Amino acid sequence: MVSENEYIEFIFGGILFSENKFLCKFHMNSLIGKVIRIRKALRNGSLTAKRPAALTMHERRLWKDLEDIVSSPNRELVSQMFVRNVMSPLLGSKYVDAGRRVLVSRQFLESVEKNVICQRPVWRVDAAKVDTSSDSVLLLSDHSLFSHGICEGEPCISVEIKPKCGFIPVSKFIDEGKAIKRSITRFRMHQALKLHQEEILECSKYDPIDLFSQSKDRIHKAIMDLFTTPQNNFRVFLNGSLIFGALGGTASTTNFKIGEAFEDALKDVILGDHGLRTRSFLQLIAETVYKSGIMSRLLEVQKLDTLDIEGAIHAYYNIISEPCTVCRELGEEKALDRYKSLHSVPLDESLKIVRDFQIATTAKDCSLLISFRRRKDGNSGSSYNSMYLESTNQTFDYKKTVVSVELLCSKCRQKVMKLIAMIEGITSIVLDPSKNTVTVIGEADPVRIIKKVRKFRKSATIVSISPSKDEKKDDKKDAAVVYTTPKTCQRCDVWYVINDDPYYYCSIM
Repeated sequence: MVSENEYIEFIFGGILFSENKFLCKFHMNSLIGKVIRIRKALRNGSLTAKRPAALTMHERRLWKDLEDIVSSPNRELVSQMFVRNVMSPLLGSKYVDAGRRVLVSRQFLESVEKNVICQRPVWRVDAAKVDTSSDSVLLLSDHSLFSHGICEGEPCISVEIKPKCGFIPVSKFIDEGKAIKRSITRFRMHQALKLHQEEILECSKYDPIDLFSQSKDRIHKAIMDLFTTPQNNFRVFLNGSLIFGALGGTASTTNFKIGEAFEDALKDVILGDHGLRTRSFLQLIAETVYKSGIMSRLLEVQKLDTLDIEGAIHAYYNIISEPCTVCRELGEEKALDRYKSLHSVPLDESLKIVRDFQIATTAKDCSLLISFRRRKDGNSGSSYNSMYLESTNQTFDYKKTVVSVELLCSKCRQKVMKLIAMIEGITSIVLDPSKNTVTVIGEADPVRIIKKVRKFRKSATIVSISPSKDEKKDDKKDAAVVYTTPKTCQRCDVWYVINDDPYYYCSIM
């Protein structure tokens, strides 16, 4: 799949929030709060020269069951279809934003390059530039802001976390010389390597196993450790602007001066005496991670890698029908003893091994972005789903809307799901055909929801607008329920209009 390093991101009306990105502001009202992801090219041109236009023969074989991926004409669209058709169903559409592709001109890309070059780190400018030969960019929502931006009076604070790999591999195919992989996390080993290569001054105190532990105390420890040694794994934004962490590089250890500046920046968001606001904010993050259940889903996807790279590489050679270089280097006798079983599996099994390895690798290198906005004072009757921070006696809001609409067949349900999913500010959609209701959770305006649904069913009405119950959700249950009803109703047979490129929004990504 396409490497993350082949892209540059910037946002309109704010600051971007990811590792290989740079700051860029354009005052275009219709695009404020949006992120544009642009392919970049190495200065020597080698990145473009080596990159195939679309999938190779072996890649098409790997994803043969997903027509949207196989039929994509270029790598950019392949990446988007991979997120939409593979990662989104596995992690949940409310957590994943696949974005949508937007056609752009060469002049636009040249203008972007000119405007942002002075704001990018020098070493990135020397290495790569905007690929002006591209004909499209990926448009996403800026999840460091709520969908209505900062126009409603209350500040929005968001945190970006790079969780990394949350488990220690136990594959029997790990070589004895690399047995350390069975006792130390991949992240900690990389830290030791970076320290040896003088890329960092000290190892991070963070251990991904703590964040994925499902233990409230260990999750809190993980957040504290990330704050202490953020590197490029922990950033905080206030109204879309970076207030903690590094942009385009690695942040230093949080010293007294940095800690005081961050404590002061929190004064308009987190209540409390000076010296206590940072602790309360980190507690809020930890409790949100703990209650969301997203780490369990992410870990489940990461664990699709059951064989480690040392096992998956043999399945790869099965697919490309070439002699295995790993076995050749080991020697025939040792290779037969250890890897014969892998080279004897059917082709479909080899395809599944490599496919799962790619999916798991993607899940090991994603970012989690959580945004918060304080409930307005005196708004005790708010229709939002709330999150309470006990240490500061503050509440943060979300909203739940129930809509009544005829759900006569499976196509009806698909249409309603797609129509609502295009609305900004939706975090969850649950259909109940037995009651002909759609329950929508998020901060989207109920009026916009009902207007969108009435484009499909004019008789749709709002049943209720109420706070969402603070109950534990079943991580295995998707927001979109899949039904097996084979028949379609008469309306769906004669009228079928759907936007084929839905744009999903989320507040946790």
